[in-house]
Amino acid sequence: MTTVRLPLFPLNSVLFPGLVLPLNVFEERYRAMMRELLKTPEEEPRRFAVVAIRDGHEVAPSAPGMPDPTAVPERGPTAGFGPDPAKAFHKVACIADAATIRERADGTFEVLATGTNRVRVLSVDTSGPFLTAELEPLAEELGDEAGALAEGVLRSFRQYQKRLAGARERSLATGADLPDEPGVVSYLVAAAMTLDTPTKQRLLQAPDTASRLRDELKLLRTETAIIRTLPSLPAFDLTRGPTSFN
Repeated sequence: MTTVRLPLFPLNSVLFPGLVLPLNVFEERYRAMMRELLKTPEEEPRRFAVVAIRDGHEVAPSAPGMPDPTAVPERGPTAGFGPDPAKAFHKVACIADAATIRERADGTFEVLATGTNRVRVLSVDTSGPFLTAELEPLAEELGDEAGALAEGVLRSFRQYQKRLAGARERSLATGADLPDEPGVVSYLVAAAMTLDTPTKQRLLQAPDTASRLRDELKLLRTETAIIRTLPSLPAFDLTRGPTSFN
C-alpha cells in the first residue's frame, strides 16, 4: 500500500476533485502550514489535504466563552478538535493543489487551490505546528452504466437549476457549460447542489462514479420536488461559493 504524508486542513465543508477552493488563512496553525508549503519549489506541487469536520470547529475560539467566561482558549494545531482529532474528521478527504499562495502584509494568506484526488485518512499527527496526516490514495472506479447515469443527472440538474433560479434565466448554465465525462459530472453536481456537509461527504466517499451518480439522481429529484412546492424559496447562484475563513 502506497501512502503519502501531507498537511491536513480541516473545514466545515467538502472539497471535490476538480473544484476550486479559495481560502482566507489567518489562524497561526494554518499560516505555519502555508509558510511551509511556500518552501516547496514552484515547479513542484504544493499539496495539502482538505478534510471535512465531523465534530469540532473550523476556527478555534479566540476569546473566553460560555459556560466559563474565564476559560483560556485552546491553542495549537488541535484547537477545537478535542483530545483525539482523528475522531473529529471524516475518513475520506481530498488533496488540494495550491496554485496561488499569497502572503499579505499582515501575515495572513490568500490561497487558491484545486481539488485533485480522493484519499483515505489513516492517521493524524499532532506533534508539529499544524496537523499532518498519513493518507492512502483512493482509486476512482467508473462502475456500471456511468455514462447513461451521467446523462440523466445532467438533465435533472438542469431542472434543479431552473427551479432554484426561478425567473433569473441569466444565472443558468448552458449546455456548453456542463461537461459530459461521468466522473467530472458526478463531482460538479455534488459540489453545486445545496446539500448539508454529511450528504456531500457521502457523495465524496461513494465507492465508484456510478454509485455517486445514482445517489445524485435521487437527491436531485427529491430536491427539485421540494423546491416545486416552495415557490418562495430564494434563488441561489450555483456558480459561486463562499470563501472559507480559516
